[in-house]
Parts: sequence; structure tokens; C-alpha cells
Amino acid sequence: MPPSSTTTARSDITVSRLRQEILDGEISPGALLAESAVALRLGVSRVPVREALFALEREGLVEFSVTGRAYVKDLSPHDFEELYALRLALEPVAARLAAPVFLADSSRLEKNIKATGKASTLLQVTHLDLDFHEIILEASGNARLLKLWHSLRSELELWLGRLHRSKQLQTRGTRAETVTSHEGLVHAFKTKSPIECERLMRQHILSWREWLPTTEVDA
Repeated sequence: MPPSSTTTARSDITVSRLRQEILDGEISPGALLAESAVALRLGVSRVPVREALFALEREGLVEFSVTGRAYVKDLSPHDFEELYALRLALEPVAARLAAPVFLADSSRLEKNIKATGKASTLLQVTHLDLDFHEIILEASGNARLLKLWHSLRSELELWLGRLHRSKQLQTRGTRAETVTSHEGLVHAFKTKSPIECERLMRQHILSWREWLPTTEVDA
């Protein structure tokens, strides 16, 4: 028997709440996510919690032990290296493919930058930063590139959020730096060739390496 619409809705809500708590740092990396405890705290049955944990495992936010217990994913510098390599492979190509689209109309990117400039928290800056890049992937017209990006997004948001908190970065400085770098990309889309846009996006992603710590990020 297929799940009812009520069960599906509860599962979706549970996924959303747990995802937000993990990304916000309300639940620490490595923390146990016991079905019964989570269900009691969120006021739902164990079924939507179990489904939510499986969904978040697919997003890379939760991992299961050999005994079947669920834990918040604890990303390491090695995980960063893998994410970095995939961004470097995907995003410059997407920028080249999307360049003609933004030459004609860059309003979505400009709207994102405007919202980023008004962001009041590091979490909002992180979310809008990734939204900016996702808009470019969408505009590339390559569904497989976008699908691969979607498979990375939650882990990228988890990593960046943890990194911002661990380094105790100031919202104002991070916000200004993000706005400036993204304005440069939009200017390139408006004035440069697709090949040059690809090069500049590669340069943009390469600069992300400065965020790679030499030790584990503290939660």
C-alpha cells in the first residue's frame, strides 16, 4: 500500500526540520539521531523520522553505522577535497554553457546578489551563495550537470556553515566578499566570451581552496 498524503507530508516536514537543524549547527557533527528520541522531540511517529534519516543520508548529511544507528555526518578535509574537485569539474563548464543566457538576461543573478547584500546572518549568506551557483547550473541547460550539483549541495552547505562558525567569521565581511566576487562573475557574463567566463569561474572555484583547513573543522 502506498503511503498516504498525510504520512508523506509529515515525512517532508521532518526532513526539512532535521536538515535545517543540522545545517544550523543545532545538532552537532557526529551526534546520534535515535529514531525514538527524534520522534518524541518533533512530535511525530518513528515512521517519518526513519524516512527522513534515509533521505538525509542520500543528501550526505546523515550516515549509518554498521549496526544501523544514524549519526550526523562529520565532514573531514578529505571530504572537502572531493567536493572541491567536483565543483572544479562542474562549475566552469556550466558557466561557459550559461554565458549566452546571462548575456541576454542576468536578472536572476542580480536579484540574488541584492538579497545577499541584505543578508543578516552567515547562514543566509551561505545559502544565497549556493543559490547563486545553482542558478548558473540551471541556466547551463545541462540536466546532468544540475543533477550532480544537487547531489553535492547539502554537503557544501553543511561544510560552509561549519567553517563559518568555526572561524567565527563576521557576517559583514563575508557578505561583502561574496557580493563582490559574484558581481565580478555577472560582469564577466555581460562582457566576456563564454570561454573567458569558464576561465573566470575556474579561478573563482580555485580561490575556494583557501578554505581548506589542515585539521578537522571544529563543530
